[in-house]
Amino acid sequence: AGIPEAKRQGGPAAGPGGPRPAGEDGGVVGLLRRLGRLEDSRQRGAELFRWLVSPVSPGEFLGRHWERAPLLVRRGDPGYYAGLFSTADFDAVLRGGQVDFGTHLDVTSYAEGVRETHNPSGRALPAVVWDFYQNGCSLRLLSPQTFSPTVWHFLSILQEHFGSMAGANTYLTPPGTQGFAPHYDDIEAFVLQLEGKKHWRVYSPRTGAEVLPQFSSANLTQAELGEPMLETVLEAGDLLYFPRGFIHQGDCLPDAHSLHITVSSYQRNSWGDLLEKLLPAALQMALEEDVEYRQGLPMDYLGYMGVANSDTADARRTAFMEKVQSLIKKLIRYAPIDAAVDQRAKSFLHDCLPPVLTQSEKAQSVYGFPARWQDGGPRDVDILITKDTEVRLLRHGIVRLCNEEAGVMLYYTTENSRVYHKEEPKFLEIDPEYTDSIEFLLSSYPNHVSVDSLPCETLEDKISLATLLFEKGILTTKKPLLQV
Repeated sequence: AGIPEAKRQGGPAAGPGGPRPAGEDGGVVGLLRRLGRLEDSRQRGAELFRWLVSPVSPGEFLGRHWERAPLLVRRGDPGYYAGLFSTADFDAVLRGGQVDFGTHLDVTSYAEGVRETHNPSGRALPAVVWDFYQNGCSLRLLSPQTFSPTVWHFLSILQEHFGSMAGANTYLTPPGTQGFAPHYDDIEAFVLQLEGKKHWRVYSPRTGAEVLPQFSSANLTQAELGEPMLETVLEAGDLLYFPRGFIHQGDCLPDAHSLHITVSSYQRNSWGDLLEKLLPAALQMALEEDVEYRQGLPMDYLGYMGVANSDTADARRTAFMEKVQSLIKKLIRYAPIDAAVDQRAKSFLHDCLPPVLTQSEKAQSVYGFPARWQDGGPRDVDILITKDTEVRLLRHGIVRLCNEEAGVMLYYTTENSRVYHKEEPKFLEIDPEYTDSIEFLLSSYPNHVSVDSLPCETLEDKISLATLLFEKGILTTKKPLLQV
């Protein structure tokens, strides 16, 4: 009721660059390949997001739906998400032998108002998993990007567009069943219907406190819900978006299974989350620099302040309130806003998936460098960067400079794991004299610049910095350093 519904009929989308040439791969794999031809990673992210919400424009989506209202897109195109993930991929992941119950896979059911998890311990063997499914249980594969190169590639592009971690779960539900109780989440959710179909009901936040909540809800009962604001059946190729705080539940119709992937972002990424970092830092700085914050409270303030005195008319109360307001207002002078943003960016880079390289990017990076063992010894080991070597960042969003107490740190994502937080944050301690060069590389992106143009004091410093960043996968060269 009242929910905008976008429709597109016809074949697969042409994607970035207009109509697709004859014979080129379609589906998501073809889309990702075409995005790889765009030089600027920010443009890749923008185009993938445009494809995700198409035919709704990104501007309309952000103005009318983002954090505001659900969006239903019916495409009439079962192959729109082809190649992203499938039940065959699900089966192959199970057969790969790396899936454990609880860690990677949840077995769930929801019947007669009761939500249950049925996870055994240990490895999720295909015979056990498919027996659960055959007996009416839903299967949730957590973080499919760990197992699927295509999902990894998809999310690694989207995360830079969102400026916030992009995650995913896949859900396989048998016909005529429901796997989860109604609930709301703490993420912006994009439901991509990959196979089959699923009946969805979405409900508005019940109270103001549940609008854009910081945390997900417990399981809710049907009696707590009221009437849905949106009820629909998603079919393959369709999209359903809903903001955090919108209660939702999905169940399968008797005649079809359902496979969908939920892409999520914006968990704990609000103004309040920034202020949680910023205000304690501002107060600490104010205490160090401003004696007014260190002056003592009035000796008699306990006698006229507090709940017991809240209705008392007293000039001392008025003066006390005004003093507190004055100190809070003045606190903004000491707020290290940029430093707090950098700390959030540092956390985001730790959350990030590592970038997926195109073939040309690989050839022009340390990952394609031809060092090898040949004829009884190592060959082509030395990375010979000169003043004329042309370089650029691999991606705009893979590094962040942070000025910290221990020194200037450059955080980066190229050595992250596909498993969330498996690795500690990756960083290099940078000589403060190199910060201008890092900023120069960021502002020059996506253009290549010669090593000689880096604003370091000496040519030796320029080559040293470029070599270090190349070895970490942060820099690529315009041409492969060695032709084999």
